[in-house]
Amino acid sequence: MSPLSDTPNLAPAMAGGDLFTHIRHMTKTTVPSILIALIIFGVVGLMYEVNETVLQTKEISLVILETFEINGWLFIVPLLVILMIVKKVPAVPALFVGSVLGGIFAVIFQPQVIERIANEPTAGYVYQSFKAVMMALYGEVSIVTSNDVVNELLVTGGMAGMLNTIWLIIAAMVFGGIMEESGMLRVIAKAVIRQVHSLGSLIASTAATCVFFNLTTSDQYLAILVPGRMYADIYRKMGLRPENLSRTLEDSATVTSVLIPWNTCGATQATVLGVPTLTYLPYCFFNIISPIMTVLFGYFKLGINYYSEEEMREIAKELAV
Repeated sequence: MSPLSDTPNLAPAMAGGDLFTHIRHMTKTTVPSILIALIIFGVVGLMYEVNETVLQTKEISLVILETFEINGWLFIVPLLVILMIVKKVPAVPALFVGSVLGGIFAVIFQPQVIERIANEPTAGYVYQSFKAVMMALYGEVSIVTSNDVVNELLVTGGMAGMLNTIWLIIAAMVFGGIMEESGMLRVIAKAVIRQVHSLGSLIASTAATCVFFNLTTSDQYLAILVPGRMYADIYRKMGLRPENLSRTLEDSATVTSVLIPWNTCGATQATVLGVPTLTYLPYCFFNIISPIMTVLFGYFKLGINYYSEEEMREIAKELAV
């Protein structure tokens, strides 16, 4: 739901909506889903003892305190980023300001980390600072400590690490464009709309399509992009504002991608956590509840935004042309 994240920007773009309207609309289904998941986690958590985890957490905290300078001033950076989100600052400027502030605060408060990353003991601190900040921004950086778990946490790929994701999004957009211009999406959409007899069945069909594309294309971006383009006009014809579609895309495509072993998200989680996808799947309560919640909201017509009559007349003229 972060406006600085990728899928919250992609979903409304495909549905033809607005980012912040999309995020506000998502709270209607996401808040109940996460509350139910938290209750389940609370009940399950009371059934297990986690003494080893508590000891490990204390050890990790001590290593972090030894490695970094931790103080209240550091909260200024995330608080300013949150303020920009509240003020609806576009994602790119907000990310840029957050990155610059992060670099400045690292130079001021983390000189020992700067020296480690720069690895230029004979150079001046100004040069070390510039080199370390630029390396952290664009390339892979790792900080070695005495704890293996912390070492895994303190590895980042910078902008270079995001290039595969950017390439994948571009490829997905090209694929979606070909399907739309070739008429394949229209054929699929007509076949789907013949099966749609109510608002609930439309949203259920959208959610099922997103899960289908997660299973078959193995990527959440395609699972958002293709159904988004496929269903956009159908939602408009039924008088439904684009945030209804973008919310359904997120509630079904984004959250279920990590539940599929051969999906890029599922494979990444399994690799990072060292836990097979099907092993952690039963505990992904929110990811399982979320698509069910959005379908229930559709059938019970809860939290649905409609076009006004005047807007519908304009849409009818546009679609007729």
